[in-house]
Amino acid sequence: MTPQELRNFCLSFNSAVEDFPFAPEISVFKVLGKMFALSWIDTRPLKVNLKCDPEDAVRLRDEHEGLITPGYHMNKRHWNTVTVDGKLPDRLVRELIEDSYDLVVAGLPRADRLRLDRP
Repeated sequence: MTPQELRNFCLSFNSAVEDFPFAPEISVFKVLGKMFALSWIDTRPLKVNLKCDPEDAVRLRDEHEGLITPGYHMNKRHWNTVTVDGKLPDRLVRELIEDSYDLVVAGLPRADRLRLDRP
Protein backbone atom coordinates (compact mmCIF):
# COMPACT_ATOMS: atom_id res chain seq x y z
CA MET A 1 0.00 0.00 0.00
CA THR A 2 1.39 3.35 -1.03
CA PRO A 3 1.03 6.53 1.04
CA GLN A 4 -1.58 7.83 -1.41
CA GLU A 5 -3.53 4.56 -1.24
CA LEU A 6 -3.47 4.78 2.57
CA ARG A 7 -4.72 8.37 2.46
CA ASN A 8 -7.43 7.55 -0.09
CA PHE A 9 -8.63 4.53 1.88
CA CYS A 10 -8.83 6.50 5.15
CA LEU A 11 -10.77 9.25 3.40
CA SER A 12 -13.17 6.78 1.78
CA PHE A 13 -15.09 6.32 5.04
CA ASN A 14 -18.27 8.25 5.73
CA SER A 15 -17.49 11.76 7.12
CA ALA A 16 -13.73 11.05 7.29
CA VAL A 17 -11.42 14.06 7.00
CA GLU A 18 -7.68 14.62 7.07
CA ASP A 19 -6.26 17.13 9.52
CA PHE A 20 -2.77 18.25 10.57
CA PRO A 21 -3.10 19.32 14.24
CA PHE A 22 0.38 18.18 15.33
CA ALA A 23 2.67 18.97 12.40
CA PRO A 24 2.39 19.33 8.62
CA GLU A 25 4.02 15.93 8.09
CA ILE A 26 1.60 14.05 10.36
CA SER A 27 -1.75 13.20 8.77
CA VAL A 28 -4.56 12.68 11.26
CA PHE A 29 -7.72 11.05 9.94
CA LYS A 30 -10.87 11.81 11.90
CA VAL A 31 -14.55 11.05 11.89
CA LEU A 32 -16.71 13.78 13.45
CA GLY A 33 -13.67 15.18 15.24
CA LYS A 34 -12.43 11.85 16.65
CA MET A 35 -9.14 10.38 15.45
CA PHE A 36 -9.12 6.88 13.95
CA ALA A 37 -5.73 6.95 12.18
CA LEU A 38 -2.51 8.92 12.41
CA SER A 39 0.27 8.54 9.87
CA TRP A 40 3.65 9.93 8.99
CA ILE A 41 2.70 9.79 5.30
CA ASP A 42 6.08 10.88 3.94
CA THR A 43 8.35 8.67 6.07
CA ARG A 44 9.76 5.32 5.05
CA PRO A 45 8.78 2.81 6.04
CA LEU A 46 5.20 4.07 6.02
CA LYS A 47 3.59 3.73 9.46
CA VAL A 48 0.08 4.33 10.74
CA ASN A 49 -1.33 4.39 14.27
CA LEU A 50 -4.69 2.68 14.52
CA LYS A 51 -7.19 2.20 17.32
CA CYS A 52 -7.68 -1.43 18.27
CA ASP A 53 -9.64 -3.56 20.70
CA PRO A 54 -7.19 -4.21 23.59
CA GLU A 55 -7.34 -8.01 23.28
CA ASP A 56 -6.92 -7.88 19.52
CA ALA A 57 -4.05 -5.41 19.91
CA VAL A 58 -1.99 -7.88 21.94
CA ARG A 59 -2.81 -10.78 19.61
CA LEU A 60 -1.87 -8.79 16.51
CA ARG A 61 1.44 -7.73 18.07
CA ASP A 62 2.25 -11.35 18.82
CA GLU A 63 1.23 -12.59 15.37
CA HIS A 64 3.07 -9.82 13.49
CA GLU A 65 6.05 -9.09 15.71
CA GLY A 66 7.99 -6.05 14.62
CA LEU A 67 5.35 -5.01 12.08
CA ILE A 68 2.55 -4.26 14.56
CA THR A 69 3.76 -2.66 17.78
CA PRO A 70 2.24 -0.70 20.67
CA GLY A 71 1.03 2.69 19.46
CA TYR A 72 3.82 5.24 19.23
CA HIS A 73 2.99 8.21 21.49
CA MET A 74 -0.48 6.73 22.06
CA ASN A 75 -2.31 4.75 24.74
CA LYS A 76 -0.54 1.39 24.27
CA ARG A 77 -3.61 -0.55 25.38
CA HIS A 78 -5.88 0.86 22.68
CA TRP A 79 -3.55 1.80 19.81
CA ASN A 80 -1.12 -0.06 17.55
CA THR A 81 1.49 1.25 15.16
CA VAL A 82 1.34 -0.70 11.91
CA THR A 83 4.31 -0.72 9.54
CA VAL A 84 3.03 -0.62 5.97
CA ASP A 85 6.06 -1.77 3.98
CA GLY A 86 4.62 -4.64 1.96
CA LYS A 87 5.34 -7.34 4.54
CA LEU A 88 1.75 -7.26 5.80
CA PRO A 89 -0.95 -8.01 3.23
CA ASP A 90 -2.75 -4.87 2.06
CA ARG A 91 -6.02 -6.63 2.86
CA LEU A 92 -4.99 -6.89 6.53
CA VAL A 93 -3.95 -3.23 6.64
CA ARG A 94 -7.30 -2.20 5.16
CA GLU A 95 -9.14 -4.38 7.71
CA LEU A 96 -7.19 -2.79 10.58
CA ILE A 97 -8.01 0.71 9.32
CA GLU A 98 -11.68 -0.20 8.96
CA ASP A 99 -11.73 -1.73 12.46
CA SER A 100 -10.20 1.46 13.86
CA TYR A 101 -12.83 3.60 12.14
CA ASP A 102 -15.62 1.31 13.38
CA LEU A 103 -14.33 1.42 16.98
CA VAL A 104 -14.28 5.21 16.94
CA VAL A 105 -17.75 5.42 15.40
CA ALA A 106 -19.08 2.97 18.01
CA GLY A 107 -17.86 5.35 20.72
CA LEU A 108 -19.69 8.36 19.27
CA PRO A 109 -22.97 9.54 20.77
CA ARG A 110 -26.01 7.86 19.22
CA ALA A 111 -27.15 11.06 17.51
CA ASP A 112 -23.77 11.38 15.76
CA ARG A 113 -23.84 7.72 14.68
CA LEU A 114 -27.28 8.27 13.19
CA ARG A 115 -25.99 11.31 11.27
CA LEU A 116 -23.32 9.09 9.69
CA ASP A 117 -25.97 6.72 8.35
CA ARG A 118 -27.70 9.46 6.38
CA PRO A 119 -26.70 10.06 2.76
